[in-house]
Amino acid sequence: MSDLTKRQALFVREYLVDLSAEQAARRAGYSPRSAKVEGYRLLRHPGVAAAIARERKQLAVRTGVTPERVLTELAKLGFSDIRKAVRWRGVVTEIGENEDGETELRVANEVVLVDSDKIDDDTAAAITEISQTKDGALKVKLVDKRQALVDIGRHLGMFKSGAAPSDESGDEAPKPQKSSGDDAWDGLLQ
Repeated sequence: MSDLTKRQALFVREYLVDLSAEQAARRAGYSPRSAKVEGYRLLRHPGVAAAIARERKQLAVRTGVTPERVLTELAKLGFSDIRKAVRWRGVVTEIGENEDGETELRVANEVVLVDSDKIDDDTAAAITEISQTKDGALKVKLVDKRQALVDIGRHLGMFKSGAAPSDESGDEAPKPQKSSGDDAWDGLLQ
């Protein structure tokens, strides 16, 4: 970062903290009133952009967090299967006889957790919550598979710009695409 001014070098270090150009500009000593504009400008400065790229590569090497590792972890989440964590079945129980002498049955669902020592690491990584209600019902919650799959698709370039599925964060829905009707991927693949 020797080709940068001290303030630009400080911006690079601060930007890598939270990836907020505005906040990094403030922390690097730029005026709060102009921090948003300065942050935007600095991100487009060739020397600053190159320094950020260099620092990110070094950070990836130091932490072992590579694009391949992130994609592998996303795939574990996106392709997780709840059947590897719980078992369920319907249970029929006799509850007695009615007035006509006919056997009355009750059907209930039974959910059983798979023993923790039998759950593979990928499935365990996808579980975000296991809880039990006051009445004994079990709740097992997995990560948001849809979001993991969208992240994978974006990483692999599967979606045209603006054609990724919308989500609850307020992103716009994709614009309708003409489809040949022959391929489920129409409008998604570049």
